[in-house]
Amino acid sequence: TEILHSALYFNVSILLRTCVTLTSTMAPRNAAEITDYEGDRLGLDQVDTLIADTPSQKRPPMKIVWRNVVLFIFLHLAAVYSVFLVPRAMYQTLLWSVVMYWLAAMGITAGAHRLWSHRSYKARLPLRAFLALCNCISFQNSVFEWSRDHRAHHKYSETDADPHNAKRGFFFAHIGWLLVKKHPDVKDKGKVLDLSDLKNDPVVAFQDRHYKKLVLLLCIIIPTYVPVYVWGESAFISFYVAVILRYTLVLNATWLVNSAAHMWGQRPYDERINPSENMGVSFCATGEGFHNYHHVFPHDYSTSEYGWHLNLTTIFIDTMHFLGQAYDRRKIPMDVVMKRKLRTGSGAANH
Repeated sequence: TEILHSALYFNVSILLRTCVTLTSTMAPRNAAEITDYEGDRLGLDQVDTLIADTPSQKRPPMKIVWRNVVLFIFLHLAAVYSVFLVPRAMYQTLLWSVVMYWLAAMGITAGAHRLWSHRSYKARLPLRAFLALCNCISFQNSVFEWSRDHRAHHKYSETDADPHNAKRGFFFAHIGWLLVKKHPDVKDKGKVLDLSDLKNDPVVAFQDRHYKKLVLLLCIIIPTYVPVYVWGESAFISFYVAVILRYTLVLNATWLVNSAAHMWGQRPYDERINPSENMGVSFCATGEGFHNYHHVFPHDYSTSEYGWHLNLTTIFIDTMHFLGQAYDRRKIPMDVVMKRKLRTGSGAANH
């Protein structure tokens, strides 16, 4: 047993080393300006254009990246093993793992997604630095790379230029896109995206430059050794529960937005597109499952018309606004939302 434990620990170590105001809206607009189609300044909500777009005819055979396949297999096997260690973990370690899950999630949802990908609100330097560090805990590529891929996902949603095109199946959208070489359209059309705001952001630049070192420290070392030195947890259990299991769960919660939320659920805002309202995904991904709304109004900081409902990320951003760290939160007026639902929605929303 000890040999098995040591082998697993060694393999996974190699793997990870390598790999408030309650509600507020924008300033009121003149009635004449309000329509059921609000423009997104990043050009990511061109739904009518996307519906007419067709996949490239030059889809080449997928080239498997075997290194990634092996790494993800080992990671998920280690995560399954970690589940059996949970009963042996101290309760403080379990609470610590939940906190690390939440911090990692905020680094993706409030940080890389809503702040940097969509510019749906603005953040002062302390909050931007905090979210960039939380993003390192999530270990899902740097803010720059994550935001670049996400902008491509919105601008070319469900075409071959979408990095995780859901029309290629659940497995591809969930994890398969990370196991193969990128489609040529992803690279070609990704080059025309305007990323100047990301390139000119000193926080994004610093994080991108020091990403590997920060990940080693914030995703692996600190989560492992805080339980060991503060309340006497076993380093072995701490590593597997607070690092391996937590990391794998956050990864899959994020991936569910790309897969499940593009396949199952209601489409009350635009029934012509596949992104859907999926409450299970919202629960796992701290509010990112209101996906039909998000693809129609990607510049809404809440990604939903329902405020705090199943949306821990919106609660966090609103709390930061109350503390003076977040401002200029962009919110779609309710009459605009209703007009869009009447025009293109399925009328089947039931939250």
